[in-house]
Amino acid sequence: MSHLAATPPSLPAPADPLEAPPLRWGILGAGGIAGRFAREVPSRSRQQIVAVASRDQQRADAFAATHGIGRAYGSYESLVGDPYLDVIYVATPHSFHHRHALLALAAGKHVLVEKAFTRNVAEAREVFDTARERGLFAMEAMWTRFLPHMVALRAVVESGALGEILAVGADHGQRLDTVERLLAPDLAGGALLDLGVYPLSFAHSLLGAPATVHAAGSLTDVGVDSHEAVTLTYESSRAIAVSTSNMWARSATTASVVGTDARIDVAGPFFQPTTFVLSPIHGEPWQWPPTAEGQAVDPGGFEYQAAEVARAVSEGRQESATMPWQATLEVMATMDEVRRQLGVVYPGE
Repeated sequence: MSHLAATPPSLPAPADPLEAPPLRWGILGAGGIAGRFAREVPSRSRQQIVAVASRDQQRADAFAATHGIGRAYGSYESLVGDPYLDVIYVATPHSFHHRHALLALAAGKHVLVEKAFTRNVAEAREVFDTARERGLFAMEAMWTRFLPHMVALRAVVESGALGEILAVGADHGQRLDTVERLLAPDLAGGALLDLGVYPLSFAHSLLGAPATVHAAGSLTDVGVDSHEAVTLTYESSRAIAVSTSNMWARSATTASVVGTDARIDVAGPFFQPTTFVLSPIHGEPWQWPPTAEGQAVDPGGFEYQAAEVARAVSEGRQESATMPWQATLEVMATMDEVRRQLGVVYPGE
């Protein structure tokens, strides 16, 4: 790109997923995100996906056949009871994450649980408390935090190159109005837990837990949130973060970090492998990575979080430094407050 400096400074990259020790994985749930995990992880790392479970045996069999998985179970209890498995990837709807994570932990299995981790912070805390008591690893599958552009971006922010951070913004809108689970209160539907968790976690990764949360949005006729804007402030800085999400329309899905000395603009979708441009007040802007104009960023991305799980388990750690339990709890608490302000309550809470 002619208007950018030719080369950015040397920035850290995530550890090679192929160097992480192999674990034997079971996938709990056979939906779309489980399929992506099954495609990307074994092809881009040494992780072995050896079993899958669905509540429907035929669906489990079909999933296993599609992805070359050797074992297919028609119940989640059978999956977590398989003594050959090391870790369970929980890929069911949000409303079941708490129950299924506890099921796996009770069977002595480490867990990687899809985001949003649970419906609310109380459920998340129970999962982590159980993992702690049983000496097992648990992590929210917020895969974005492990991607190369986020590793590099955090390094730039931590270097002080942006000066004082004054604003962080991120947006996630998708046309998902025909996805039944997002329209169902009993499945913890709505835009926030499925989409809004990404921009809120992005802001948290840079600024930590907010001091204040101000939310505005609208609900569907069945009481789940359809879109929202969330403004966050912080005790220890002048920064303000703005997170927007909606499930009615595809938005730019970009993110930005604005400092007194420079600005970072993250190309959309910011939550997938992508690029960013740093524009200093003085000097030439540069892009990371220095890809040629029009050159696509390598797809994939789930392999980084899976490799993190494998490294942590092999080292005897119960949580990830990149996606620690406290980070999940703080983001869940923020989303609880957003739902409280919007009036979203899920059945059974």
